Amino acid sequence: MDGALPVTDSLPTYSSGPKSVCILGSTGSVGESTLSLIREKPADFDVRTLTANKNITKLAEQAREFGAKKAVIGDSALYADLAELLAGTDIEVAAGEEALVDAAGEKVDWVMSAIVGAAGLAPTLAAVRTGSTIALANKESLVCGGSLVLESVRAHGATLLPVDSEHNAIFQVLDPNQLDQVERLILTASGGPFLQFSKEDMRHVTREQALAHPNWDMGAKISIDSATMMNKGLELIEAFHLFPVTEDQISILVHPQSVVHSLVEYRDGSVLAQMGTPDMRTPISYALGWPNRHAFKAQHLKLGQIGTLTFQDPDDQRFPALRLAKEALTAGQSAPTILNASNEIAVAGFLEGRIGFLDIADIVEETLEMTEFIRFSDISDIYEEDRKGRENALAILKRKTG
Repeated sequence: MDGALPVTDSLPTYSSGPKSVCILGSTGSVGESTLSLIREKPADFDVRTLTANKNITKLAEQAREFGAKKAVIGDSALYADLAELLAGTDIEVAAGEEALVDAAGEKVDWVMSAIVGAAGLAPTLAAVRTGSTIALANKESLVCGGSLVLESVRAHGATLLPVDSEHNAIFQVLDPNQLDQVERLILTASGGPFLQFSKEDMRHVTREQALAHPNWDMGAKISIDSATMMNKGLELIEAFHLFPVTEDQISILVHPQSVVHSLVEYRDGSVLAQMGTPDMRTPISYALGWPNRHAFKAQHLKLGQIGTLTFQDPDDQRFPALRLAKEALTAGQSAPTILNASNEIAVAGFLEGRIGFLDIADIVEETLEMTEFIRFSDISDIYEEDRKGRENALAILKRKTG
């Protein structure tokens, strides 16, 4: 069992006055949702730093609106353009991967880690080393870094709060005084847009179909992961690291309505569920206000209007990404890192129109089969394995596309 509670033993201590905030990935869906919550109570927050990968227009607009002290763009080639957009302000401008890490490493009360993919690992670790409270929306940090990330959390006295709706739901209903009474954690999955599709149907789906999630408003990469159900596989690995359970104590249940966000089953047969509308602002607000609840203008759940909630077991045959994630977790060592790296390459290939939808899981599986896994000794090993996984997956992708 590799799990650990997602928070430190003591409650975080914040500075007096407004809570100082850094948002890593502010122009993405999670970043924008976070800012929408802050917009409702601006006097309660001091937005220090906002970062983005390439969207300088939106980043500059956000920095101006919220009076950020610093705006950082990941693409170093965009520095001059961002500086021009923020000319005449006192907002500090920086660019490049190193600048992102430096910005994340500046001490604030609360950090939203919402950079998509393995690119979020280094900034997340930099934030952890400051001992801040980290709201973790970047699941790949734990998928790739696992125990090493959590060791750093403990070593630096940081507080880690899960933001993914499923893990946040478990966090809300998991009784820390009865951990030995937990039978299993149940992660719910919407099933994505192709829940009723046959494998043959999925062979012909388009990029636009895969991006059209029935319930959630998410970015492109996460939407594709939801369609393949790799997102749920990654969340299974994340749950293993966040919570004190074995891999056999985590299961997945398909729930198309996305009302029940996850459940905790106890040994006496009690099953506690956290429910709400499919709105990422709910888990974000819980992390933003924790240990108190941060009230906002939410659309409240009306079960009488919904009427029916349905559940079914997942189909590993039609959605092999789930099986691959389970196998990677069982294999341990660097297997989850390779899983994530190859999936990022394959998803990018699909979004670019170079491969078909079913090729995504095929590329991941072939990459896992051809790669020798290693045990990590330090963070540098993670980066090397990530590079190796991408290199192998890219070679397979190129072979498939001629």
